[in-house]
Amino acid sequence: MLILQRRKGQSLSINDNITLTIVDTGADWVKLAIDAPKEIPILRTELREVAAENQKASKTVSMQVIDKILKQKQE
Repeated sequence: MLILQRRKGQSLSINDNITLTIVDTGADWVKLAIDAPKEIPILRTELREVAAENQKASKTVSMQVIDKILKQKQE
């Protein structure tokens, strides 16, 4: 892990196509601007974890449960 110190208005580059800029800071937070190609997904870690949990849970659902849910929506 690389740890860098930046101030408001300063940036850092990742490869040639991603730039992170410090927009604002507070006592216990920082606001970042991320300039990256649209095909690069950018998610907060907590959202990535929830998405992974949802994908895992969706693989354990039986077809019977899915059929039951679909029938309820049609009624």
